[in-house]
Amino acid sequence: MRRRTTRALIAVLTAVIALVASACGTGGPSAARDDKVIRIGAWYPLTGALASFGIPERAGADAYFKSVNARGGINGRKIEWIVKDSAFDPQQTVQVARRLVDQEGVVAIVAANGTAQSQATFPFVLEQSKVPVLNPLGGDESWYEPARDGLFGLQTLYEDQAAALGDWVARDRAKKVLVVHSDPKAFVNVAKEIGPAARKTDPSVEVKSLTVKFQTTDYSPVISKVKARKPDAVVLILAAAEAASYLKEAKLQGLTAPVYGYAPVAAQSTLTLAGKAAEGVKAVQLVKSPHDDDPAVKEFREAMAKYEPGQPADFITLWGWAAAKAFVEVARTIDGPVTSESLTRAFENARDVDTGVGPVLNFSDDHHLGTRDVQKVVVTNGRWESQGDFFTPPTRD
Repeated sequence: MRRRTTRALIAVLTAVIALVASACGTGGPSAARDDKVIRIGAWYPLTGALASFGIPERAGADAYFKSVNARGGINGRKIEWIVKDSAFDPQQTVQVARRLVDQEGVVAIVAANGTAQSQATFPFVLEQSKVPVLNPLGGDESWYEPARDGLFGLQTLYEDQAAALGDWVARDRAKKVLVVHSDPKAFVNVAKEIGPAARKTDPSVEVKSLTVKFQTTDYSPVISKVKARKPDAVVLILAAAEAASYLKEAKLQGLTAPVYGYAPVAAQSTLTLAGKAAEGVKAVQLVKSPHDDDPAVKEFREAMAKYEPGQPADFITLWGWAAAKAFVEVARTIDGPVTSESLTRAFENARDVDTGVGPVLNFSDDHHLGTRDVQKVVVTNGRWESQGDFFTPPTRD
C-alpha cells in the first residue's frame, strides 16, 4: 500500500514539475513556446524628448511586420513583436530587456533603438542570455570590431557617413571646407573623419572646424563666424533642429556656401523647421528617399497608409521598415524552428540581403555590420530626393 502511494506521489510530482517547466519556459528564450509564432522584442523611446524619433521608427517596423503577417507570416509562422518604452534611458532599457527575455521569452531583439541604451543591455542579453540583437538603430565601431556573438547591424556608422561627406565635398571641388559641429564627444569624433576623407580624394582640400554648444538656438553669432572663415562648402554635424536653425540664419545673413549633412540632418523636421532655407542642401542617408518611385519605396508608403495611418512615411519610419524587412528576409532562410541559435546562424550566413529601400547587406561569422554604404539625397522643391544609387565611402585610416 505504501509503495503504491509513493509511486503515485512521484507520478504526481513529476507531472507538476513538467507543467511548471513548460509554463516557465525552461528551454530558455531560444526555445519557441509556439512553433506557429516567432516572438521577438524591441525597445524605443516612446516617451520623453526622443519620442519624436522612437514613435515613428516603431511605426515603420510595425507596419512591415503587420504586412508580413497579413501575407501568412514567415514560412507560415506569425510574428509577435513586443515593444516596450525605454524612455531613452539606459537603466530603464536594462529593465525592459529583462522583461522581454525572462517574462516574454523573446528569441531575439529586433530593430531596437538607441546606442547607449542598447549597449547597456549587452551583458545580460548577449552574454548571459545568449539572445541575439539584430538590426538595432544605433551603434558605434566598438560594437562590430571585433565582431560580438549575436550582434548584427545594418546602420552605416556615423564615422563612415562623415567619410562619405568628405569625399563628396572634395569631388564637388570645394577647397575650403568648414565643419560646423556640436560639442559633445560623439559629434566631435564624427566631425574628425571629414578632413582625412576629403584629403584622400583631393590632397589640396583645406578642412577646418567650428564647435557649437549643443542645443544652441541662436545661430546669429555662429553664422557671423562662418562668414568670417569664407568657406566654399559647409558640413553640418548637428541635430536636425540645430541644422534648421543654421540654415534659416544663413539665409537671413546672405551666406550662400553650399551645405552638406550626415543622416540626422536629412530629416523631414529639417525641412519643416527651415522651410525654403533648406533648398539645395545635400546629405547622406541610410535609406532611399521616401518619395522615390522605386517599387519597394511605394510598398512602404502604401503599408504605412494602411497599417500606421497616423504616422508620416518619412526617413525615420523608413529606417524602422528597413530594419524589420532585413530581419524577415534572413529569418525566411531558416529551415526548422526559429530560435536564438538558428537566427544567429542565419545571420552569419546571410549574403546579398536586399530590402529594396536600403543598401544590400552581407554578413559572415566574423563580419557583423552588414554595410558601409550610404545614399546621397538633395532637397529639391522642398523634398529630399535620392541622387544616384548607394555608394561606399572611402575606407578610413
